[in-house]
Amino acid sequence: MPSTDICVREILTQFEDYRYRTPIKFGGIAIDRATILNVTVTVEDRNGKRGLGFGSMPLGNVWSFPSRKLTYDQTLAAMKAVIDRIAFCTLEPHEFGHPIDLNHELEPRYLADADALSQSLELADPIPKLCTLVCASAFDAAIHDAFGKLVGKNCYATLTPEFLPHDVGHYLGSEFAGDRLESHITTDPKPVMPLYHLVGALDPLTPGELISPIGDGLPETLGDWIRTDGLTHLKIKLNGDDLAWDVSRVLAVDRVAAEVQAQRGVTAWVYSLDFNERCQNVDYLLAFLRQLREQSPAGFDRVQYVEQPTARDLKANPENRMHEAAKLKPVVIDESLNDLESLQLAREMGYTGAALKACKGQSQSLLMAAAIRKYGMFLCVQDLTCPGASLIHSAGLAAHVKGVAAIESNARQYMPAANEPWATNFPGIFRIHDGTMATACLNGLGLGAVGANAQPPRLDG
Repeated sequence: MPSTDICVREILTQFEDYRYRTPIKFGGIAIDRATILNVTVTVEDRNGKRGLGFGSMPLGNVWSFPSRKLTYDQTLAAMKAVIDRIAFCTLEPHEFGHPIDLNHELEPRYLADADALSQSLELADPIPKLCTLVCASAFDAAIHDAFGKLVGKNCYATLTPEFLPHDVGHYLGSEFAGDRLESHITTDPKPVMPLYHLVGALDPLTPGELISPIGDGLPETLGDWIRTDGLTHLKIKLNGDDLAWDVSRVLAVDRVAAEVQAQRGVTAWVYSLDFNERCQNVDYLLAFLRQLREQSPAGFDRVQYVEQPTARDLKANPENRMHEAAKLKPVVIDESLNDLESLQLAREMGYTGAALKACKGQSQSLLMAAAIRKYGMFLCVQDLTCPGASLIHSAGLAAHVKGVAAIESNARQYMPAANEPWATNFPGIFRIHDGTMATACLNGLGLGAVGANAQPPRLDG
């Protein structure tokens, strides 16, 4: 039992509300706002020494709690109720431990409390597990941040036996016995990473499509974004229910990108394709990939991977096996990944990759990274339109987990106001040049860039 083990003594939560600069279409719904949860925790080690940590995450209720029966405000209210329960549960007397040990103990309680809330609130749809993970993620991040600052280390340097005696098998079972988390992590962050820019289904590609200019000085078309930020990685949102539109959308993005990249003298760039689980079946995906390859072999070759094409509930949709599609391109789970069982089921169903997200928790993301790497699957890190501290958290995962080649960051497009309190101190994270994010700064104490005694920037919202 290391003397550095901690328990949580105090918790402070705060919410911020932001309007998007421009809407994002997700799952057929145009989203124009976000609520961010900020969590500050005080932890205490076995010797009575205390430390302070900060975590933050957008709640993303449309993504984490999709419902045809509940309104936006109702799912958001349910998440805030879950957050109250998580805060209460986290402050109950617990054994001391490493942050991963604490989360391992607490997560089942969080989920049980969320189930009880679904019943007591008489919700028309129960609170999903993914939703509870999102609610808990800012708490988990704050605990990791506090622990790192208390021991004087970056949190990615606290996975060694000195601080974390248990191996991965302790958390994930005997299949992983002897595997150590630190073998999947780099102590120093990758210094620079390519940035994936989101091309939303509602985003104008050309000046001719720009009906209502915003006029705030930021780029407003895809061509302008490519020129301004030097982009080489584009994530294309697709509808999944209109094959002709989806194919034509990728072809249109490819035409704009090819023209601008030729002007810049750039010969290599890539795409990821995100259907947000809207494809009714795998046959739709196969038809899409084949038509894209026929109509634009070069555009098809630029596709690096396909993300979550069909419904997230894999057990309820066993017919959507991805083996044939994965022969064409890596097929990655995102919404489906919420534990080891879902990862293993995805592998059985032919998925060849998985996306880590900080909004599912620092602890779970690290353990899933170890499992994904052990299984030899394609690995990427994506965000949830994460601004400010939550982007630093997400970028830290991407920069420290081995095998992750690029980073996603789209709050700069849709919620730039939430980045401003942080951008001056961490320009490499929030100002993009040459299509890359400068992640070398993510080696500070705790979760990265904020020093041991430094407070996060004031967030007025």
